[in-house]
Amino acid sequence: MDWSAILNEYAPALTEAQVADEVARLKEAAVRNHRREVYELCLAAVDLTTLTCNDSVESVTEFARRAVDFYVKYPELRNVASICVYPSFVETVGLAIDGTPMRITSVAGGFPASQTFLEVKMLEVAMAIENGADEVDIVMNVGKVLEGRYAEAAAEVETIREEMGEDTVLKVILETGALKSPELIRAASLLSMHAGTDFIKTSTGKIDVAATPEAAVVMCQAIKDYYAKTGRRVGFKAAGGVRTPEDAALYYTIVEDLLGEEWLTTDLFRIGASSAANNLLSGIVGHSVKFF
Repeated sequence: MDWSAILNEYAPALTEAQVADEVARLKEAAVRNHRREVYELCLAAVDLTTLTCNDSVESVTEFARRAVDFYVKYPELRNVASICVYPSFVETVGLAIDGTPMRITSVAGGFPASQTFLEVKMLEVAMAIENGADEVDIVMNVGKVLEGRYAEAAAEVETIREEMGEDTVLKVILETGALKSPELIRAASLLSMHAGTDFIKTSTGKIDVAATPEAAVVMCQAIKDYYAKTGRRVGFKAAGGVRTPEDAALYYTIVEDLLGEEWLTTDLFRIGASSAANNLLSGIVGHSVKFF
């Protein structure tokens, strides 16, 4: 595939000044969404995440079982969309959530740096799926994008997409805090979508700059333009640094405004979070809760 030609089919990225203006407008608009109904949808869109060096079978089992207990404790509310873990804990989560509608998300493909051999990435993705992952989050090779080696970065995503098949949801993490500029974030977004991803995701949460509304605006504009050209809807996931109900409502508003209500479903909108789940639940019930 001629990746450079694909990028040339699209208008240039917004300037930093234009992005800043959009973010300012959307922050004002987001106030209307500081309400229970929005918080409930945002909670249902959460990929409840534990990705620490001290994860263990015991801790991940307890983490997942708490999410299962949510169905009993809060039967009137929608539970989180998935549990997100390292590949070696996919089977652990599967045993803990068996019989529930929750999905299993696995980071894979050399997460979080993507700095390993393509064959290793493919094997890790395949093993995560074999162990029961419904969704896989991989990182686009940031170094290659920064060097302008777009074809290599996109071809890796395309190869993994083809190898994993269509039954598993693929999310591509752009690590927008490392890409920084609207031009690079837009290019990575468009390349990932043409390579076959189902979602584009802001961040790993493992570097200093994680999800930002500025990156979200650029990504959602790219999703909108890609949909206009291809007719295929691609989802958006904000991850890293989303902590408060107001944070979540801002990303909800960005999606609502730039992409429309059709995107406000868990099939097309996700939030990668840990503490945000408790904070959203607190916003919903009206008092501080630490459940998850």
